[in-house]
Amino acid sequence: AAIYSGELAKAPTERDPVFGFDVITKCSGVPSEVLKPRDTWTDQNAYDHAAKKLAGLFQDNFTTYRDGVTSEVANAGPKV
Repeated sequence: AAIYSGELAKAPTERDPVFGFDVITKCSGVPSEVLKPRDTWTDQNAYDHAAKKLAGLFQDNFTTYRDGVTSEVANAGPKV
């Protein structure tokens, strides 16, 4: 319902420090603790390690496509 009512467009967000996308932090009907992936892990250091590993894998895979995209697209990927 939140997507159809426009609530998500106005929802507060936080920028993910590794992946660079905005994460919604509040949405009616959704427990706030599940909206922030890092907060769902009991060991947040383990989450940080896994996120950086995934970001590195993304960067490694993206090298195949880097020459075919603009610098804006190339720089929009995860930061490790």
